[in-house]
Amino acid sequence: HHKFGYDVVRQMGELGLFGLPFGERYGGAGADFLSLCLAIEEISRADAGVGITLEAAVCLGAAPIHDFGTEDQKQQWLPDLLSGHKLWSFGLTEPEAGSDAGATKTRAELRNGSWIINGAKQFITNCGTDISAGVTLTAVTGKGNGGGPEISAILVATGTTGYHVQPSYRKLGWHSSDTHPLSFENCSVPEANLLGERGGGYRQFLYTLTGGRIAIAALSVGLAQACLDASLAYAKERQAFGVPLSKHQAIQFKLADMAMETELARTMVYRAATAYHHGGGEASDEVRMLAAFAKLYASEASKRAADQAVQIHGGYGFMEDYPVARYWRDVKVNEIGEGTSEVQRILIARLLGC
Repeated sequence: HHKFGYDVVRQMGELGLFGLPFGERYGGAGADFLSLCLAIEEISRADAGVGITLEAAVCLGAAPIHDFGTEDQKQQWLPDLLSGHKLWSFGLTEPEAGSDAGATKTRAELRNGSWIINGAKQFITNCGTDISAGVTLTAVTGKGNGGGPEISAILVATGTTGYHVQPSYRKLGWHSSDTHPLSFENCSVPEANLLGERGGGYRQFLYTLTGGRIAIAALSVGLAQACLDASLAYAKERQAFGVPLSKHQAIQFKLADMAMETELARTMVYRAATAYHHGGGEASDEVRMLAAFAKLYASEASKRAADQAVQIHGGYGFMEDYPVARYWRDVKVNEIGEGTSEVQRILIARLLGC
């Protein structure tokens, strides 16, 4: 219903889900990244819009501050973020820079101890709610050593003059999540709001997106499982030619493929999540490969599961009264967000040495 679920977010905060993979020093639960993926998977079985709210808040919002922030930045922001009292966003994608993050147009100029930011970001999650605290954005801050753009990450708090959250998008799926374009017009923040080292933005968002891709894969597994659950229940109940649909081999083959691919995707997610947790702050080639495997396979498997779920439900699958219509709308973006399927295949090929 295109409505953000404040009550659900509050309950997730009370359960400690926003702090799952972080240490107790800043209010985290002291668990691991696999625990977060389990939570995202199960929540996404019910509503992927809520699943992406949790995923983005943790992997894209809190994690960069936790992984690259100064002690002052961590003390200032993490307690509220890990408790779920506040949400933080990640501003990477731009109108002319999606998969090609090196084409970033947003600029940040250092003047008299302040960063002056001008530019725009789009498709940003968790930035327009009443509890949105700010955004970590990537911006060109100069020329790099190789002659290309020097990209840095900068923290911008909600309410900063020149920081504008534009009206929300009307999306195909993920209706319960919050998504907006952002604009920055001579937006001034202190020099101390630089996240990590100057020029380190590219390395930071590569590591951030590696974790995010694994978590999106977990979200995909949750959706695939929801498709299987709904289809199996319907096939056992619905009669055709005198017997339940589940007794027809054509339907059995669809269900068997859905079950197999869902479990394969789940296994890939769990392996990648475990490897990422033990990476110690840097995503090795092995971890990046496992993340790409999981994200690519799980997102495409969930899309196949949703297609089959609608097919098994027949005409009812096209009706909003049945949840599979929502699953079908929700799965498509998993093949796009945090690295398209095409980008995952390119990354895998590069890591193979091609």
